[in-house]
Amino acid sequence: MNKNILHVVNIYFVLPYFIGDQFKYFKEKGYNMNVVCSPSEYLSDYAQKQGFEYMESPINRNISIVQDFASIRNICKFVKKQKIDIVVGHTPKGGLLAMIAGWLMRVPIRIYVRHGLVYETSKGLKRFMLMSVDRLASFCSTKVVCVSPSVLRKSIEDHLAPIKKQMIWHKGTCNGIDTLNHFNPAEIVPARLTDLKARYGIEEEDFVIGYSGRLVKDKGIIELVRAFDKLQRADNCKLLLVGMFEKRDALPEDIQERILNDSRIIYTGFINDGMEYFYSMMDIYVLASYREGFPTGVLEAQAMEKPVITTRVTGCCDSIIDGRTSFFVNNTADDIAKKIDKIRLGKVIDGCEGRKWVIENFDSRLVWKEIEKLYV
Repeated sequence: MNKNILHVVNIYFVLPYFIGDQFKYFKEKGYNMNVVCSPSEYLSDYAQKQGFEYMESPINRNISIVQDFASIRNICKFVKKQKIDIVVGHTPKGGLLAMIAGWLMRVPIRIYVRHGLVYETSKGLKRFMLMSVDRLASFCSTKVVCVSPSVLRKSIEDHLAPIKKQMIWHKGTCNGIDTLNHFNPAEIVPARLTDLKARYGIEEEDFVIGYSGRLVKDKGIIELVRAFDKLQRADNCKLLLVGMFEKRDALPEDIQERILNDSRIIYTGFINDGMEYFYSMMDIYVLASYREGFPTGVLEAQAMEKPVITTRVTGCCDSIIDGRTSFFVNNTADDIAKKIDKIRLGKVIDGCEGRKWVIENFDSRLVWKEIEKLYV
């Protein structure tokens, strides 16, 4: 095939989730894979592992006219150097800079992946500015891919781009879930899992409530921590938070201190690899988010046969089958605690149903075949 593909992302953290083994899949099919990303200590090793060329260039979430123009110039130079045929831009800021650079360089295929609607929880001028950024990225693209059916519906309602320009890949997500080799309970090595539990002080009799992702207000972390206090007969319960704090949309200091100092709350910080083992330590996965594009963690947890509790917001509403694979919940500590207890004490969800549903609808190989249709 010998086409040159460039993915533009703001931070390294998203590469394994947004693209992951796509790099190897498309490289084996003859594509040359490239990345532009903000500087990261992990990027070099990951590039070598996945087989892509890369350039580091700051892509900040906040608007910075000088830095943003410099990044667009850097992307344009990289496009020319690598003779890029396809540009794929991720997240509002990465997507905007990628689409502008691709448009300026007349790259024939410019795909803006709309991972969510960041303006949903904003108001006034900020909401207008965020929608304008999205519309500009969409205008400069040749195709807009929404990561879930609900994001696509809302995008059409809000006139972010012409209807014919927008689509989803398969049933949703931007990468799918590797249910065969990665997120597969049958592939878990018992000894490694035992060692990990010992490292984090998890006993066999413990019931572990888990979450993975950014520890910010938008993800419902405040409500989750407060729900943890409301559980019935919860002496053996532990809360496992896999992720990192962020300054943007930061949690209140009292919640951060509680997470860091409560012996029943396990805070891991950033985890670069082996997420399947952290899901294996969980008995239930909770995402009480206020907005999403398509929650990858919810699908990964279900692939690992874990029941899930999540909200009915955009993105999350497409990620479970209520009452069969998981439960929907309101963004309140009381309702979250109630649903956790319903699963914990009632054993009403069969995790095997969730895994079966993810395999049938979101396996990565199904999604990658849909992606390739835009590349040819």
